[in-house]
Amino acid sequence: MVQKAAALGAVAIAAVSAPTSLAIETAEQAGIALVAFVREDRLTVYANGQRIVS
Repeated sequence: MVQKAAALGAVAIAAVSAPTSLAIETAEQAGIALVAFVREDRLTVYANGQRIVS
């Protein structure tokens, strides 16, 4: 999913479950913000958190 998002030029990906270590590494290299466990009032940032603004 991260590779496809990078090919499209996406800047962020949000998921409801945990990413794989390969997904985290790929997101870091591609400069894509990767967040998971997205719920109503919280989320967990796995890569490039500087792209996330509250």
